[in-house]
Amino acid sequence: MDAVLKRLMSHKHLGAILFTEDLTISETVNLDKTILHVIKAPFPGKNLLDIFPEFFGNEDQIAAVLNRTAYDLRLSYVNRIDDNGGRHFLDLLILPDQAPDRGILLGEDVTEQARMRQELNQQKYDLLLYQNAVGRRRRILSQSILGDSAPIRQLRQLIQKVSRVPNATVLLQGETGTGKSMAAQMIHYASMSSEAPLVDINCAALPDNLIESELFGYEKGAFTDALTSRPGLFEEASGGTVFLDEIGELPPALQAKLLSVIETKKFRRLGSNKTVQVRARIIAATNRNLQEEVAARRFREDLFYRLNVVAITLPPLRSLGNDILAIAEHFLKLYSVEFKKQVAGFSPAARQLLLDYGWPGNVRELSNCLERAMIFAERDRLEADDLVLLRPPGAGAEAAWHVPDGGINLEDVERQLIESAMGQSRGNKSEAARLLGLSRDTLRYRLEKYQLV
Repeated sequence: MDAVLKRLMSHKHLGAILFTEDLTISETVNLDKTILHVIKAPFPGKNLLDIFPEFFGNEDQIAAVLNRTAYDLRLSYVNRIDDNGGRHFLDLLILPDQAPDRGILLGEDVTEQARMRQELNQQKYDLLLYQNAVGRRRRILSQSILGDSAPIRQLRQLIQKVSRVPNATVLLQGETGTGKSMAAQMIHYASMSSEAPLVDINCAALPDNLIESELFGYEKGAFTDALTSRPGLFEEASGGTVFLDEIGELPPALQAKLLSVIETKKFRRLGSNKTVQVRARIIAATNRNLQEEVAARRFREDLFYRLNVVAITLPPLRSLGNDILAIAEHFLKLYSVEFKKQVAGFSPAARQLLLDYGWPGNVRELSNCLERAMIFAERDRLEADDLVLLRPPGAGAEAAWHVPDGGINLEDVERQLIESAMGQSRGNKSEAARLLGLSRDTLRYRLEKYQLV
């Protein structure tokens, strides 16, 4: 072996195995300085292929190297397991020796490099998975608005466009039950990173005396029960999205403060003089006509214009035509899984009933209607009499139900109707069920729910 090569081996921590043209190992050098020692084999006298079976099939190439018709032969990341179960990696290089018909196999420990390479590849793989997941998430979100009617296509296009501008303020309008909350989630998740928070605030559900402290937080001692400091929902949403549902219910005093936050991106906690900077997208939703509210001086005009940067109106269910059936089929599949029932679809009469009904409660009413039907479903498809509707389709205007301005409690109305039917039928459950358009099992369930039995 060349002296220069020996010095190089010592410097680079290489080990060497010398072998003859018949691949018999004749000598080893510096094996203790590489991981070759983990093999723990009596190298001299052994065949090279017994120690490194990875070279099987490469005998001709090895001969070419020894005959100097080929420069070298390399194998990268050959791995071996030590006594403790640790995995090690070697780069192997076969070169011709100075002596004729002899070769040198150089082994270098590249375990650390192999691990770094694996980590890098794993990071690339994780990044690719993340990018694909984000892409899939955006595709799924863009397609999660079911249907192919003109209003649905237009809505889907608007949401996709808004999602490309993560800082734009959005105002979602539409009747109750049209899916404004779902649209807000779609806009957020399609435009923000997976770590960005989405804080949902129902302005109608917060009491007037608590809403400011909930939105903007407070300092210890700001009021009687403020025993500790607490950040508000706007701070929790920093870097993400604030979804202000039922924005039309916000008290006038809070409307002014919200306007200031939207304009300056700053606010103060209750009881504090320190300004808090917040970076959050604002998505607001309402079932009220805010222009009419502005005209009636119940909503600030300047706040309306600040919120109305991008306005999206969600269409009512009754305007979607055959898309009603697509949405109904979607809910049917969900409830079939939830209730572990094999319900294949709707009868022709049930499909026609779904299309003819006006759906005053929109998608929420459709979902509730199908959930009720699936609870009591005993056939392989839903029939028209399985669908409990508030008003028979095709009924004249004089028979239509009208919700008063002050609103109603739907469960109270349902209870009163059941009590009326039971009274009219003198307690005959079958007759009461017929009057209400229910199955006997459905009526029994309602009677138990309202404790009328």
